[in-house]
Amino acid sequence: MTDTKKFDFNQTIQKLDKSNVLGSIESLADQVKHAWESTQNIEFKPTAEIKNVVVSGMGGSGLGPDVIKNLFKKELKIPFEVINSYNLPGYVNQNTLVLLSSYSGTTKETLSCATQAQEKNAQIMVITSGGNLAQLVRENNYPAYIIDPKHNPSNQPRMAIGYSIMGCIGLLSKTKIISIDKKQIDEIITTILCVDEKCRVNVSLENNQAKLLALELIDRRPVLIASEFLTGAAHVATNQFNENAKYFVDYKTIPEINHHLLEGLSLPKSNATNHVFVFINSKLYDFRNQKRFRLTQQVVEKKNIDALAINLEMTNKFTQVFELITLMSYTNFYLAMLEGIDPAPIPTVDWFKDQLKK
Repeated sequence: MTDTKKFDFNQTIQKLDKSNVLGSIESLADQVKHAWESTQNIEFKPTAEIKNVVVSGMGGSGLGPDVIKNLFKKELKIPFEVINSYNLPGYVNQNTLVLLSSYSGTTKETLSCATQAQEKNAQIMVITSGGNLAQLVRENNYPAYIIDPKHNPSNQPRMAIGYSIMGCIGLLSKTKIISIDKKQIDEIITTILCVDEKCRVNVSLENNQAKLLALELIDRRPVLIASEFLTGAAHVATNQFNENAKYFVDYKTIPEINHHLLEGLSLPKSNATNHVFVFINSKLYDFRNQKRFRLTQQVVEKKNIDALAINLEMTNKFTQVFELITLMSYTNFYLAMLEGIDPAPIPTVDWFKDQLKK
């Protein structure tokens, strides 16, 4: 590993970031604005009462729906489920809204769910940039957001997170299942730009939270700890760490881990040297969970495992979600640079997909 005190991020980015993943990170606010504006003219007329929602999406295309499920949990009046597999639940029928999410439009699992949704006479909406799903929209005139990914120069689905989240929000808002207004959209965009300003490449190491956090994570297995409305955002971060930095990162939720994982910290003994826990703190959590965060960090530290704390500063749950996503997007990108990795290619995943085709 290069001496991090003398590490030249600019030079390394020019050398490694051949697909401009950084450009996609820097364009997150533009993605949000573009997706919101593009979904405003979409029309949806239910054919029956919608009693539940099922979203089908894999990998990067499943991140937006998971953010929404956790962000709007208290506002949702009907069941909302995200499916990351080939099959829809048995309860899907004409009273189910099935939202099919695939950036490429060719995801096998999502296409399988599309066929089942039609067979079950479900009500269907689509978010995609093309492929088989776009063809399905043209053939059936389904309400759809066809992404024009001009603000995702890397063309990586996981880096189209602004399109994914806001595209799904825009579609679902047309059904009245969730509600969000222009003021909230503007606050989200302002938040992204604020974090962006603090984490950009030209911000020095000592003043750049994302660079400093990346340095703390080198050669360790990070475990992100989140709760409530930030669970989906932690999922986004984990996915990007896995694919961009090629790091084995996982996320866990409070209070669930307090009922089992605390005992699992003792062994193997290598936990103390291999792991680092990153506690994502928010003053907007239920006060009982805030206490659990403090106590859980104490337990982790007593087990001699390093613990870091990220204290989110924005004032509402919508802005904190995007505060976290923006910060972590920069962090996993800088970690890839520190490890000397081009963040765009995913050769192992590509190999796996090729083997499935045989």
